[in-house]
Amino acid sequence: MNLDNCPRCGKLFAKNFRDVCPSCMRDIDKEYELCANFLREFRGSIITEVADATGVSIKQITKFIREGRISIVNAPNMSYPCESCGTLIREHHLCDNCRHRIDKDKKEMFDNLAKQAEVKSAYKPTGVYKGLERYKDK
Repeated sequence: MNLDNCPRCGKLFAKNFRDVCPSCMRDIDKEYELCANFLREFRGSIITEVADATGVSIKQITKFIREGRISIVNAPNMSYPCESCGTLIREHHLCDNCRHRIDKDKKEMFDNLAKQAEVKSAYKPTGVYKGLERYKDK
């Protein structure tokens, strides 16, 4: 039996397929129902309006969207925050600016690693100690 503490309430529970205890899972399902019912009634709502009206956190609503439980296809104004900067987006985990910044940083990192490898390969010592050849005959 695999036991774990619930990340939401801290109670000890037998971990099976879910990462939270059964009590918290029921609470999450109730939160989902609240959000889904609100979005059925008010299709043009944005995520902050849903959070304010239902009392469900933006983080949890974002999780519902990423899990596919809430579809943003039928909600034209619905978007969720970028994981890096918080800009509202409709797809992926990062906004375009953050993705481009990460790609640029990754390219710079690989270029720097290549330059370091080039510098290391250019340096080839001739002997163990410089000037040791002068004392070989003595």
